[in-house]
Amino acid sequence: MTEVTRTDDSFHVFDTTLRDGAQREGINLTVADKLAIARHLDEFGVGFIEGGWPGANPRDTEFFARAATELELEHARLVAFGATRRPGGKAAQDPQLAALVASGAPVVTLVAKAHDRHVELALRTTLDENLAMVRDSVEFLRSQGRRVFIDCEHFFDGYKANPGYAVSVVRTAHEAGADVVVLCDTNGGMLPAGVREIVAEVLAATGARLGIHAQDDTGCAVANTLAAVDAGATHVQCTANGYGERVGNANLFPVVGALETKYDRRVLPAGRLAEMTRISHAIAEVVNLTPSTHQPYVGFSAFAHKAGLHASAIKVDPDLYQHIDPERVGNTMRMLVSDMAGRASVELKGKELGYDLSSDRDLAGRVVAKVKEQENLGYTYESADASFELLLRDEVRGGRDRFYTLESWRTISEQGPKGFTGNEATVKLWAKGERRIATGEGNGPVNALDQALRAALEGIYPPLATFELVDYKVRILEGQHGTGSKTRVLIESTDGAATWSTVGVADNVVAASWLALEDAYTYGLIRAGLEPTE
Repeated sequence: MTEVTRTDDSFHVFDTTLRDGAQREGINLTVADKLAIARHLDEFGVGFIEGGWPGANPRDTEFFARAATELELEHARLVAFGATRRPGGKAAQDPQLAALVASGAPVVTLVAKAHDRHVELALRTTLDENLAMVRDSVEFLRSQGRRVFIDCEHFFDGYKANPGYAVSVVRTAHEAGADVVVLCDTNGGMLPAGVREIVAEVLAATGARLGIHAQDDTGCAVANTLAAVDAGATHVQCTANGYGERVGNANLFPVVGALETKYDRRVLPAGRLAEMTRISHAIAEVVNLTPSTHQPYVGFSAFAHKAGLHASAIKVDPDLYQHIDPERVGNTMRMLVSDMAGRASVELKGKELGYDLSSDRDLAGRVVAKVKEQENLGYTYESADASFELLLRDEVRGGRDRFYTLESWRTISEQGPKGFTGNEATVKLWAKGERRIATGEGNGPVNALDQALRAALEGIYPPLATFELVDYKVRILEGQHGTGSKTRVLIESTDGAATWSTVGVADNVVAASWLALEDAYTYGLIRAGLEPTE
């Protein structure tokens, strides 16, 4: 590993996605996944990346071995995680401490018991021996040239039960040479006021450099982390997107976003904050979890505005309804068009899509009226920008542009004596003066329709070969019942370079899917630069 640049050591952003974050239900990281995430975190500019527990499992041992030759960290230091020596033993002879040294990591985090009941019931040793374990382990690792952080497990619960003993663990670690002593809300039950009070008391009593590790069981992990900073902590432990055991850990991105934009602390290298949204989504892709659309700062909806009142104000000054400029964190403002929309919403959304409606109040009014009419029928344009742009284009041009004229379509689902056998669709249409009939087969009626429409048009419109349906959602609308309900379908499509979403509403799922599919093809062909012919 080569080390090129470092952020100021006076404040630490410590990421534990690869260890604590990996304990989230549904996440199972390979070594290759861990290396990829480490690269993303280093690119973001965190100061420390906790890679796992070498010696505890083969995967983490392999990660550190490969990291030594495959990771070239520019900003971060790699951290190995482990525990203090065993009761009654010697640190120099402890095999798991030896594994930490052998990992080659320049920094080691040791977990230590800070709650007297955990010492006596979980470790089954005395309070004095636990202090000796902390002291011996820190001194040994320091003698091996390692920088040492101590995670005081269950610290806040321990402090409430026996504050004198909890403080003695902090003091012992500090005096033995630990660079940072991290106060852990392991059960996630603390609230910000309590965190702020206890951190301030421990800092005054020990003089140690303190950190904070907060779980999110009360939904306060980010707030608790910032409360600890308010009280004097200079080391924050977080995970990307808040991944972690149970409901998760303090989310790296809101914590860093707040420190940079609210506290005016430069905790990242210059220019890295603007990469935050991209890094968040990239890590979500590696762990194979859909990014949270409503995550603060980096979510797709973090700067999305729906109400007409908001839009009117934003048209004057975007800062009136946004706590920061979204571009600071690599995100963008979005205007959502719905039945709540007013003229200002439509004008802003039109501008976003390249249409200037500000000089034509009648046109903007017609678009607003059309949106309200369509949404009353069950349409939604919040998640279907492509369908809204087609609606807008229709109003601007005085009618729907079409690449073909539909004669008919039908689907057949077959079931034979031995069970289900498949779906077939037939499409009849006219395109460029030519009548075309095509049949498609698929694993469902919509897939079969897609194949049939593609077969009918690809020879005339070659860009269709690059189109692909990547997501399909069906919603039975409220107020309807059973199999006779009205259905809304949302389709997401791509041409390999961009994605777009379309919507269709009808009395049955196949008809609704056809409408969404027609919009998807029409929008994609317009995007490809083709002119409608019908």
